[in-house]
Amino acid sequence: MFKTRLISGILLVAVALVTIISGSYILFCTLLGISLIGMQELYKAMGVRGERFNSLEIASYLSAVLYYLTLYLGFEEYGFMGLILGLVILMFVYVFCYPKYRAEQVMAAYFGMIYVAVMLSFIYLTRNLPDGHFAVWLIFICSWGCDTCAYCVGMLIGRHKMAPVLSPKKSVEGAVGGVAGAALLGAVFGALTAGKAWEYALICAVGALISMVGDLAASAIKRNRDIKDYGKLIPGHGGILDRFDSVIFTAPIIYYLARFL
Repeated sequence: MFKTRLISGILLVAVALVTIISGSYILFCTLLGISLIGMQELYKAMGVRGERFNSLEIASYLSAVLYYLTLYLGFEEYGFMGLILGLVILMFVYVFCYPKYRAEQVMAAYFGMIYVAVMLSFIYLTRNLPDGHFAVWLIFICSWGCDTCAYCVGMLIGRHKMAPVLSPKKSVEGAVGGVAGAALLGAVFGALTAGKAWEYALICAVGALISMVGDLAASAIKRNRDIKDYGKLIPGHGGILDRFDSVIFTAPIIYYLARFL
């Protein structure tokens, strides 16, 4: 299992390197594909998707694609309008297919679009910032870096449980180590690239705190739905949402912090 997880992790890093360095339509298409797969995983868990595709699910994917197109075409200021249009499309399906779908399915479908597609789109938006070719890496440094550092510190000195019911293996000591480790990685990265050691350290520290919330939020949904993993796409890791759960929350935070700092 460890060997499989390690190989998958290396491949993920390689894909991230190629797509993020390339940017433009390569990153755009990759993120859109990841978003649609992640939405499908969530819809299976939330009961929106059954054995086959349905009109509510397809409408959600269409809404996500329309939202992404507004970003790619440079109409970022109309992104909110895209979200409203997505809601209208879902309600159209809900009304004219009534009573095929329940209200909670429609709400779960719209939540999935926001939670997965919109949140992940901030990777693309961060990459397009003036210093985005550097800043975009902070999303992964503070997410995956925090996760790795928290795991190592927790294994060594973890004593106090952070969320004993939701995630018994996570400790307060591990959380502190994760934030400190992410900040240190950010400082080193900033010093070696953009010459912004303290700015990147601060961004990564805040991002690391948010990433832990994202990790626990994804775990809470899985426990509520009584599933172990969201999918099996990535051997040793699970599905897209199992690997990108913290990135989903971190991406918007890094985008705004990078803009303001």
